Amino acid sequence: MCLSCGCGEPDEDHGNSANITAQDLQSAAQAADISPQEVAENIQAGVGTG
Repeated sequence: MCLSCGCGEPDEDHGNSANITAQDLQSAAQAADISPQEVAENIQAGVGTG
């Protein structure tokens, strides 16, 4: 989904590339050679320590 707003549309950025989409997670996962789930967990951990 637009992971930023939780609208339920996985690849919709609402015309603003600053919104995080499922494709963004996939790209980050490929860059780090980890799963998209691990990317999401790492983001959550990082925000929790902020």
